[in-house]
Amino acid sequence: MSDVEIVDARGLSCPQPAMLAQKALQKLGKGTVEVLVDSSTARENVSRLAKNSGWDVTVEEQPGGNYRIILRK
Repeated sequence: MSDVEIVDARGLSCPQPAMLAQKALQKLGKGTVEVLVDSSTARENVSRLAKNSGWDVTVEEQPGGNYRIILRK
């Protein structure tokens, strides 16, 4: 079973969500990172960061304007 790291960045303003995601990606190296954010700007920044680092990105829209970003490598 692969490792899963969950980063709850809801309520944080940019660039904090992207910085937390980057830290988790570097720590894990491979596996799955789930990032929870509550703004479209954070969603875009985290997705771009992960794609540029070679991770596969899946975004799920959640109720209340939240997003679950699943990053896999």
